[in-house]
Amino acid sequence: MSTIKKDGGKIFPDNGPVDLTYDREQQIYESGVEKFNQLGWKRLTIVLIVEAVALGTLSIPSTFAKLGMVAGVICCVGIGLIAVYTSYIIGQVKVKFPQISNYPEAGRMMFGRWGYEIVFAMLCLELLLSAGSHCLTGKIAFENIVGGHIMCSVIWAFISAIILLLLAIPPSFSDMAILGYIDFVSIIIAVGITIIGTGVESSQSTGLAAVNWSAWPKDNLTFSEAFIALSNIIFAYSFALCQFSFMDEMHTPTDFPKSVWALGLAEIGIYTITGALVYAFVGQDVASPALLSAGNLLSRIAFGIALPVIFISGSINTVVLGRLVHGRMFKDSNIRFINTKLGWGTWLAVVTVLTILEFVVAEVIPFFDDLLSLISSLFISGFTFYFPAIMWFMFIRGDSTSKGWKWVLGVVNVFILIIGLIVLGAGTYSSIVDIINSYAEGTVGGVFSCKS
Repeated sequence: MSTIKKDGGKIFPDNGPVDLTYDREQQIYESGVEKFNQLGWKRLTIVLIVEAVALGTLSIPSTFAKLGMVAGVICCVGIGLIAVYTSYIIGQVKVKFPQISNYPEAGRMMFGRWGYEIVFAMLCLELLLSAGSHCLTGKIAFENIVGGHIMCSVIWAFISAIILLLLAIPPSFSDMAILGYIDFVSIIIAVGITIIGTGVESSQSTGLAAVNWSAWPKDNLTFSEAFIALSNIIFAYSFALCQFSFMDEMHTPTDFPKSVWALGLAEIGIYTITGALVYAFVGQDVASPALLSAGNLLSRIAFGIALPVIFISGSINTVVLGRLVHGRMFKDSNIRFINTKLGWGTWLAVVTVLTILEFVVAEVIPFFDDLLSLISSLFISGFTFYFPAIMWFMFIRGDSTSKGWKWVLGVVNVFILIIGLIVLGAGTYSSIVDIINSYAEGTVGGVFSCKS
């Protein structure tokens, strides 16, 4: 009987007759490769939308209230264009080095084994905190739809976690893309209701001319408040961190620019219009998440319509995190393809444990804006800013044929690198200070408290 050897994930026998074990293993391998190689650029766009256009939309209007209309628009458009460019860099790196299957592998290419471990830990924590923020938002949504007095808020968080778990069971991003259409329609309708509702309510009560919005930052704006607002905009453009993982399932990776530009321009338009209009209709009293600003009845309706985007977008973070953990646990085994009983059993165990941790995050850090800001500062500052800039210098810089263009892009990437490092330091400091102050002032309930 021949032995079985493995090389780069491929299984083949020694010279000699093929045995039944090899046949079975080869079938599992081939079906697994086929299963995770079905993503085209249109579905990639949808998956990126699912991952990106969610909680960011709900946090944007409150950032306008802090930064003012002028700075809010400039930051939304400017940061959006930077995110599109850095996402394009990531796509170039993936096409040039197709063996990079996820962001940690890019970390290995940049900094060796320690680079892999550091980026792996950063990505896992970012995805965990991000999914936890969706669990928190689900709790807020249920409390507003049904009423916070009906049930302890911890129970609503637990129900949200169960929904996130059920939606995270499909392991393929191509499968998740099907839910993406529901996701996108959900957030557009929910935001549309909020914009129309706040506009009508404002015109009927005080009149649009009397709304206390300003072109300039609010009075007595603190450093921490300003950076938290900026970090929330950065969170809204966080699609780059999953791009390596998504592109690894593409059958034609060179089509990625279509997806990057389609998503980027859509996000810039949605965020800027939503932030500007809701702020103009509500003024300084705009709430976060923004759906809370539409009035009691319309807020309930908007949150009900937004439930798909809250949970579908949250579940895809769990899927990406689960694929990272599961793939590392079984990197030398066909179990990683999740197309056998053992593969499915281990996959369900992994996503269940991750969902439990996400529930804990939602209860330990029950502040919507501060949680998004902390995620942005600690992790998205790297995945969207300084890591892509470093990758450009290490892997892409030599591909440019024009010396002048190379200098221009070099200056741009140094600027992006500096932005990322500033956000990492100042943003993290601001988030921690604001979380400490919130607990000290008693503006939120304690850990695992029934008080929202």
